[in-house]
Amino acid sequence: MTLVCLKWVTSSLEPGDERFAGLSAADEVALELALRHAHAVGSSLTAITAGPVSCEPALRVALAAGASRAVRVELPAGASSADVAACIAAWVTAERETDTIWCGDYSPDRGSGSVPAFIAARLGWAQALGLVGVAHVHDANLRDRGVHVLRRLDGGRRERLAVGGRSVLSVEGSITHLRRASLSATLAADRATIDVVHSPVPVPVLEERLSPYRPRARALAAPSGAAALDRVRALTDASGSPTRGETVTAEPEAAARRIIDTLRAWGYLADG
Repeated sequence: MTLVCLKWVTSSLEPGDERFAGLSAADEVALELALRHAHAVGSSLTAITAGPVSCEPALRVALAAGASRAVRVELPAGASSADVAACIAAWVTAERETDTIWCGDYSPDRGSGSVPAFIAARLGWAQALGLVGVAHVHDANLRDRGVHVLRRLDGGRRERLAVGGRSVLSVEGSITHLRRASLSATLAADRATIDVVHSPVPVPVLEERLSPYRPRARALAAPSGAAALDRVRALTDASGSPTRGETVTAEPEAAARRIIDTLRAWGYLADG
């Protein structure tokens, strides 16, 4: 079974106004590619979302486009990305039929793009994130049903991957466009039954309103110098040579620890 994860995004400026709600471009592309993948490998497509009942329009879009089943995991609005991924991963584990999960790489409300990575980590599956090109490979003789993907890297570089087996794939919104559903399919999707399941993992309720993350202020020593110009130079470091970065060679575990320690020193991560 092929699975596509969708998120119905509402406007933060006009909450409750469905005129400004919808799927992100990345989620639409994920739905289209999931439909193509299901057709290429001869499997069914299930669309899933996690959230309150107001998220169900996303599933009806998928049903109208060609998905055979829609599932909504009951979650409070504003649940964290880690909680959303944990619930979806728990449902996948319970079903035991999913082989490929398609996701959009980010949504316009938060834009962290962390849900696909959280899902892959929870399931222990392979992952290919930030895809800008997808080609389905199917050889009738070799029975090769893999997916060849093109992944965006930093510095304008690209990485080609051949993905097989159970995997999580997240795509950018520039690859293709979602097919237009027929009127009959749209009307049928409006009447279709959506399977609602309760969260398989405990999820805390967020009381505070979500807002863009702002790192804590860095503690700096007071500027020194008798003259005002010297103190300004000390604050702006205008007289020093520019530092654009450093190159560190380390094993993966040590490199990950170095990144976390640096982010914590910059104030992007809390201590502990």
